[in-house]
Amino acid sequence: MEYNLKLESKRSEVFKVENLLIEINNTFQLQIEKFINFQIAVSEAIVNAIVHGNKENPEKFVYVLIECSDKCLSIKIQDQGEGFDIKELPDPTDQSNILKEHGRGIFIIKTLVDEFKIDSDEKGTCLTLVVNK
Repeated sequence: MEYNLKLESKRSEVFKVENLLIEINNTFQLQIEKFINFQIAVSEAIVNAIVHGNKENPEKFVYVLIECSDKCLSIKIQDQGEGFDIKELPDPTDQSNILKEHGRGIFIIKTLVDEFKIDSDEKGTCLTLVVNK
């Protein structure tokens, strides 16, 4: 199954994806702890796309593609921002960065999913998150 969403660059749009994921998981039946972790990762990624990518610009959108197979649940989140180099994010586990806010979201997302991929250029950033059944 495949689901496509076009979200406005407003934080309140996150609930649309959260509600759809709950609906999908009623059929997919991912273990509850794993599902909650996936929801947290997805919510963080969408907020990042809206706030950091699109800078909450009402003329920009976040595109979401959710795919569900027998073995995994995946989501692609694409913003219309200017992109960034993931290598330039500070390591949030480094003692000198403990109190810094940047880089923590991506770090958290990576730890909560089975697969993480990022593609970023001047046309925007696309995150792919996957959890296996």
